[in-house]
Amino acid sequence: MSKNEGGKSRIELLQGTLDLLILQTLRWGPQHGYGLSQMIMTKSGEKLQVDTGSLYPALHRLERRGWIKAEWGVSENKQRARIYRLTVRGRKQLAEERSRWAQLSEAIARILAPPVRSEP
Repeated sequence: MSKNEGGKSRIELLQGTLDLLILQTLRWGPQHGYGLSQMIMTKSGEKLQVDTGSLYPALHRLERRGWIKAEWGVSENKQRARIYRLTVRGRKQLAEERSRWAQLSEAIARILAPPVRSEP
């Protein structure tokens, strides 16, 4: 965990987690980059903050893989922006990523759980 400028704790993202968060956020509907980062921050209770230095390379990587598609459009504030959408391949990948996340979460929960003692 690290501190952001306001002194609040925020959670560092595990490598690969950002792809899952982007795909899930785009499942709710098309969005531009800034909107994605804001939605991730809002939905996480302001615990997850995605910097542009991480977000845009991830978006380009996902686009190269065919998991998302980008088109020029207009944002809510009438600015020209790249609008990202989840593709069919992206939906399949999201299902795989969610399954992996569930397995990882379950494995970590087992390690964090108190040990079960057997009676002699």
